[in-house]
Amino acid sequence: MSWFPKKCLVVPIDFSSASDVAIQTALEIAKLPSDVHVIHVALVPDAIPYAGEVVWTTEPARWLQLAEQHLADYLKSRPQFAGVCSKVLEGNAGSRIASFAAEAHADLIVMPSHGYHGVKRLLLGSVAEIVLRHAPCEVLILRRPD
Repeated sequence: MSWFPKKCLVVPIDFSSASDVAIQTALEIAKLPSDVHVIHVALVPDAIPYAGEVVWTTEPARWLQLAEQHLADYLKSRPQFAGVCSKVLEGNAGSRIASFAAEAHADLIVMPSHGYHGVKRLLLGSVAEIVLRHAPCEVLILRRPD
């Protein structure tokens, strides 16, 4: 199997500055922009406890609709990413990324790492680590620039 070019690349983003680098890297590896699938995994909050009561933040469908609009606006504001496919998923980021890659028959997942360590990593976890453990394909993790 050749390394380059890949036919189906999955790029999970969180809208951080590292997301642009991941998409650009995937575009350099892919044959066509349409081979790049930019995904965002939204964690939809059901309700939050507030002063002894449960307050519903918003309807899950509305939350996902807002995430889809934000992803569309994000990509539209960056003309260099024209032609990529995009999708918003719901659930646990690491496992949803891996399952989407399996469903799409991805050749490669390209994702940035925030490089958390110590207490921050303990509290926030590592999406990249979960993807590495469960991905059905190769994973390219980009180091953070700083």
